[in-house]
Amino acid sequence: MKTVVMAGGQGSRLRPLTSNQPKPMIPVANRPMMEHIIELLKEHGYKEIVVTLQFLPTLITSYFGDGSAWGVDMGYVTEESPLGTAGSVKNARDFLDRTFLVVSGDSLTDIDLTAAAEFHRERRAVVTIVLKEVPNPLEFGIVITDEDGRVVRFLEKPGWGEVFSDTINTGIYIIEPEMLEYIPDDRPFDFSKELFPLLLSEGFPIFGYVAGGYWCDIGNLEQYVAAHKDLLDGKVKLNIPGHRLENNVWIGDGVEIDEEAVITGPVLIGSHVKIEPMTKVREYTVLGNNVVVKRDNFLHRSVIMENTYLGPSCHIRGAVIGRNGDIKSGVSIDEGAVVGDDCLIGDNAMIGPEVLIFPFKTVDSRATVNTNIVWESRGARTLFGKRGVSGLINVDITPEKAVRLGMAYGSALPVNSQVVTSRDGTRSARIIKRAFMAGLNASGVHIRDLEVNAIPVNRFTVDSYNNQGGVDIRTGDRDSQLIEINFYDEEARDLVQGARRKIEMIFNRSDFRRAFLNELGDIFYPARAREAYILGLTEKLDLDLISGRKFKVVFDYRYGAASLILPGLLGNLGCEVLSLNAFTDESRLMTSRPPREESLKRLGEVVGSFRADMGLLFDNGAERFAVVDAGGKVIADSELLVLMVDLVTRCLTGGTVAVPVNQPSVIEEIAGERGFEVLRTRMDRPSLMGAAWREGVVFAGGGDGGYIFPDFIATYDAMMAFARLLQMLAETGESLSGLLARISSFHTMRREVFTSWENKGTVMRQLLEEHQEEVVDTTDGIKIYYDRNRWVLILPDEEEPVLHLYAEGADENDCESILDQGEAEVTKYFM
Repeated sequence: MKTVVMAGGQGSRLRPLTSNQPKPMIPVANRPMMEHIIELLKEHGYKEIVVTLQFLPTLITSYFGDGSAWGVDMGYVTEESPLGTAGSVKNARDFLDRTFLVVSGDSLTDIDLTAAAEFHRERRAVVTIVLKEVPNPLEFGIVITDEDGRVVRFLEKPGWGEVFSDTINTGIYIIEPEMLEYIPDDRPFDFSKELFPLLLSEGFPIFGYVAGGYWCDIGNLEQYVAAHKDLLDGKVKLNIPGHRLENNVWIGDGVEIDEEAVITGPVLIGSHVKIEPMTKVREYTVLGNNVVVKRDNFLHRSVIMENTYLGPSCHIRGAVIGRNGDIKSGVSIDEGAVVGDDCLIGDNAMIGPEVLIFPFKTVDSRATVNTNIVWESRGARTLFGKRGVSGLINVDITPEKAVRLGMAYGSALPVNSQVVTSRDGTRSARIIKRAFMAGLNASGVHIRDLEVNAIPVNRFTVDSYNNQGGVDIRTGDRDSQLIEINFYDEEARDLVQGARRKIEMIFNRSDFRRAFLNELGDIFYPARAREAYILGLTEKLDLDLISGRKFKVVFDYRYGAASLILPGLLGNLGCEVLSLNAFTDESRLMTSRPPREESLKRLGEVVGSFRADMGLLFDNGAERFAVVDAGGKVIADSELLVLMVDLVTRCLTGGTVAVPVNQPSVIEEIAGERGFEVLRTRMDRPSLMGAAWREGVVFAGGGDGGYIFPDFIATYDAMMAFARLLQMLAETGESLSGLLARISSFHTMRREVFTSWENKGTVMRQLLEEHQEEVVDTTDGIKIYYDRNRWVLILPDEEEPVLHLYAEGADENDCESILDQGEAEVTKYFM
């Protein structure tokens, strides 16, 4: 069987190690990663090898030559432009006249390739994907197979709600050559995203072989260090160069170690290394060939590459130092720091944790470096949270970070794009927004700044005036010390996961676009943006109908931005209004807002005193609200959603309503009786907003007080939702309490179950396997139906080691019982 080794990747997440060499040439155990792959191939009898190249190809060809030094026959094909994983392999089609193996040249593995080939032949597959069980499958493509190993589904880098298996795609494939005909010649084409789903849809037999042994995709710097630890612990069968001594110490030829030096295994010391007295080389340290370690050094869990000089009295822990480094005396390099090739670090310099220094840089003596040189950082998996980027002001979210985040967002957009910005009335939001705007302008993006405003006005301005996006910055609704930075796309919706990942990739790589003088962005202040929003909103309403009902309404604005907008709308609606906390006051917004529950209780009391029809409590951005009826009863969350669905299906003639998968089943009953369809979505806001854009959807709502009327704008808007609520009440002649009395009761509960990050994927896979014969919904997480109105939903949290359990039952006791049963099913997999 012939073999294709893919070695064209740049390995951008491994910068600065890959800044001046291709990723397959990064040393692991003092040999290029790809060399270990070549040795594995030879061990299993794969001696006819072609290597696909793109980035700095001559560094690979000059090292490996024709492969004869390794006992194999190697050839090369080079991509003139990126072809994708599948396209790069097809580029070698002249070599591939029979079944062939595809393997990445930049992973570390000892998988049994012979067994994989036998599996392929036994199943008579056209493609066999080598799979591996991993504890955290989020960063990989998941492959779901049936009992016989036949592939039934692909998921490319899923969210936790889509994790139904912990078997991931290793990037090792066995392929029949005729499958190359399905790869186009005129554009980049990917195996896992395009070719394999295409072949699966055509009915070809694609199988997944779950391999034993070790496999690690060395995709980032943390994995690079961890791979060396695994290697020295013996977890991977690898040819470690040198002589193995007691205590798992490997030493190359020509090594000089002073008798006063202390070596504590496991460690790997390359050839011709010199270690002077009083030096301590602690566990999991790797020293490359020709490294000089002067006296009184302390090295622990670090990788020091070849030809590097370490002066006296250095302290290096958990760091990586590239080739040809010159590290002077007294230098301290902390956890997670990486120093690129050919760097000079001056005497007594201090390199802080996670700092990256690119090749050929100089750090002055006694300098303290706590930020990256050439603006580079490691990958931040949690840059985006469930909504946007959030954190404590001047702790997690600093002006410096805001500038970089603005540059990252701007770099993801074309030059001369326009972005709408807004904020609340706090100084913290103002500071962060100004820094963010500077980053946008520096990347060549113009800004339409709405200053202090409500979020729906921002979204309306984005959608109505052909802007490329929007950003809103404000303090947290429940914690005023938090700053939230929320991003909107050109259609004013929350950014989807793919767009977030693009911004995060640019941010982590610091791959910012720096505009030239004539490209720098400008700032504009749109005139009458609020008036335009109110006009657009009222055009969608029956003002005469609403005014004729003469509603009495109490508003609690909670010092938020809705107080700037609603007074201009309420005059058109003919409402008698009592307003509470109806101004934007920073001191009150930051310190005087009572908890939401207390505000709702107080609102109910005022509604009763005012003899109003209802009271409304808005959030800080005017996107969501809760309602109090004339009797003081709080209507919020799922109960308010059901009420809104009831009104929508009474007042409209048909269509689809979209709601998240965790909302009660009574919604289907209400909608079905009136000829409406129900579309269940994932629980995140981008999914609900995306559903609202679908043809035929007339209403979308979540269980968090956010509602969408797509004929106006397909995003959360509490002010439009309130106005539509009045119009529907006027049309039906109903009161809130009267509607609630006629809606069928329902009972839902939720619970959280702690689980480690490592167990999440395994739990979800085993749950799905155990319940595959039952009625199961995998829209988001795993929803197991016991009957139509009794179910449990199990959903992994994206940011915490927690499983969320949602249940619906006949009553509260039944819900508790269902949650107990769900928790017992979950915990049995990791107890």
